[in-house]
Amino acid sequence: MSLKNYQTMDVQLLLGLVNTALRNDCDSLDDLVKREDIDAEVLAERLGTIGMVYHADINQFRAAQ
Repeated sequence: MSLKNYQTMDVQLLLGLVNTALRNDCDSLDDLVKREDIDAEVLAERLGTIGMVYHADINQFRAAQ
């Protein structure tokens, strides 16, 4: 599934899609945003609305600690 509508997509669905792409297809958040041609800051802000932040060490968005 494409992330082109990430700005309006249900944020819970977005979280699942992003983490699946990070786990299966991308080595980093930079890789994901380049591959999908999306804005990393906007993506992080959207996922931040539900308390999620990117953890580079595990290459996933998880709850802020």
